[in-house]
Amino acid sequence: MLVGGALTASPRTFGVVDPATGEEFDRAPDCDDTTLDAAVRAANDAWPVWRADAGARRACLAAAAAALREAAGELAPILTAEQGKPLRDAENEVARAAARFQHLADLEIAPDVMPGTGGERVEVHWRPVGPVAAIAPWNFPLQLGAAKVAPALAAGCTVVLKPSPHTPLATLAMGRVLAGIFPPGVLNVVAGADPLGERLAAHPGIRKINFTGSAATGRHVAATAAPDLKRLTLELGGNDAAIVLDDADVDAVAEGLFWSAFANCGQICMAVKRVYAPAALHDDLVGALAERAAKAVVGDGMDPATQIGPIANRPQYERVRGLVAEALAGGARAAVGGAPLDRPGFFFAPTVLAGAEAGMRIVDEEQFGPALPVVRYRDVDEAVALANATPYGLCGSVWGADTGRAAAVAARLDCGTAWVNGHMRMSLDEPFGGTKHSGLGVSGGPWGVRAHCEPFVLHVPAP
Repeated sequence: MLVGGALTASPRTFGVVDPATGEEFDRAPDCDDTTLDAAVRAANDAWPVWRADAGARRACLAAAAAALREAAGELAPILTAEQGKPLRDAENEVARAAARFQHLADLEIAPDVMPGTGGERVEVHWRPVGPVAAIAPWNFPLQLGAAKVAPALAAGCTVVLKPSPHTPLATLAMGRVLAGIFPPGVLNVVAGADPLGERLAAHPGIRKINFTGSAATGRHVAATAAPDLKRLTLELGGNDAAIVLDDADVDAVAEGLFWSAFANCGQICMAVKRVYAPAALHDDLVGALAERAAKAVVGDGMDPATQIGPIANRPQYERVRGLVAEALAGGARAAVGGAPLDRPGFFFAPTVLAGAEAGMRIVDEEQFGPALPVVRYRDVDEAVALANATPYGLCGSVWGADTGRAAAVAARLDCGTAWVNGHMRMSLDEPFGGTKHSGLGVSGGPWGVRAHCEPFVLHVPAP
């Protein structure tokens, strides 16, 4: 672990499982209360100096980006071993993490200036809130870890980063790569089995929590933060809908739809989780998606031929298996897949479900795995109503030949981001956040930096 600028061992460890085998392959340090206190104390001690020099912060962020790019050959295989994704996807994740640091190194947040009521100049400065607990998930531990760390550091906050206990190793390795770049205590990286995240979130030395995970855990994090009035950014997933309009060319949209649902084995918060198809296109679309699922190469992420790896951990594997079995028992039909693969590890066949309906849990809930329900609809009003009939509101998309019409339909979706004829396309400059149970606050661009700040208003008399 990285605590106060020093690499710190732990007498306690916990096992890390390779999802391609289902077997433990390594062990990670299990942070105790004394080490956690030291990490938070180091973040508090480093904050006054770190917050005072924006130029030094930008230089460190740029150096971190360069170090991560250089270390991609070390980090990517660790990530694949513990998370399961194909090695080239792990390499892309390292590159994306580096890009986040570079993006924030290049982004300057200047004060807002406006005239006051008496002719004076009013300056709105953005002051960092203080030490941040960054709690990252297992689906993109490096990318989403960087998405929390980089804007907090750019704002002038210090950070204690904790990865998921399912995927601690690549994040710990990233901490080692960055150990000499930031001043001691600015970035601390700890790992541990549950309930380390709860202990970190509740720590009185933490002023903000940036968490990505399930809505149920997010509510618990919010309750933990309430006694100290800690600031919160919560990204709690989604159940993203894709609406295919009746003028869509099935062959033209099927490829994009498929990979928008099955990339990273379906384990992406903003992936397509359910598709709404007009009755006239339903069967053709199911067939086109099933054809692609049948051809997709599923295997160990270390195999260069692999396109879809295993589900990342046993609890998620069991959840996906249960949701698919329940949908099949309830009347849905597996056009392809529908069951685990007969091999070691947490492999589940890419599954396309025809005849899925509202009321099935795999439609109503976020499955977060390689199983996609396709639901018939009668008219666009019904499709929009079904898409919005969820407690989630992260992202959505509309697919059709008339892009103006599709954009008008997309504007009716109750979510934070919507696309036309695509999904999951997002730059680092955009705000990203959801509505309803998909979370609180935003990340991305200047909005993500200011999410770690509070405004300070300074009135300066006119000369």
